[in-house]
Amino acid sequence: MQLPYFYELTITQTSSFILSEETSKHCIQVLRIKEGELINLTDGKGNLYTAQIKQADKKHCVATILSNQYNSMQQRVVSLAVSLTKNNSRFEWLLEKATEIGVSEIIPLLCKRTEKQHFRFERMNNILISAMLQSKQTWLPVLQEPTTFQATVQSSSYKQKLIAHCIENEKTSVTDLSLLNNIQILIGPEGDFTEEEILLAQKHSYLPVTLGCTRLRTETAGMVAATLLINC
Repeated sequence: MQLPYFYELTITQTSSFILSEETSKHCIQVLRIKEGELINLTDGKGNLYTAQIKQADKKHCVATILSNQYNSMQQRVVSLAVSLTKNNSRFEWLLEKATEIGVSEIIPLLCKRTEKQHFRFERMNNILISAMLQSKQTWLPVLQEPTTFQATVQSSSYKQKLIAHCIENEKTSVTDLSLLNNIQILIGPEGDFTEEEILLAQKHSYLPVTLGCTRLRTETAGMVAATLLINC
């Protein structure tokens, strides 16, 4: 039986560790974990700790650290810079799936055609944490605050930079690319990028690409891009 996973950002290799109130409550009240039982803890930075519950308290549970295993980040680093969507739930779905697939960074893009919305960072980051734990991973994707398209393309230092858009012109299929291990891809809003945005991206060395022969929703395009870039 697999041990339950919990996220503890501040955990270190010490003899004992006091779990956060949220984790303590989940352990004791929700999962009914007893003293002496084992759990897994991760800091979202590659470390996986096996710990034993020493004191079962629903607010300040104490665990004894038994072992620590460091898992290296996957070889290919993928940054998904994707426009916010009109429907919050669709963007939240994308965050969950991108985390499960193994994306390293997610940048919510503010494009000219992005419909403005309230971005609740804490809620969005909690979705990433839940998806990381559910998929038994030890690396939490970096979630950036919403960033303008211009600022994103001008500041990017990724070795391979791609932009997926719907305008009919010369584009390369992602499946035909020789992929590097350090990639950023831009995914546009409902209504696509403007021609000015595409030209600006190309000016900053972004290669126009296609994700397939059909027109995809923003969140679908993000998931397809993440899958192709990580698994190809």
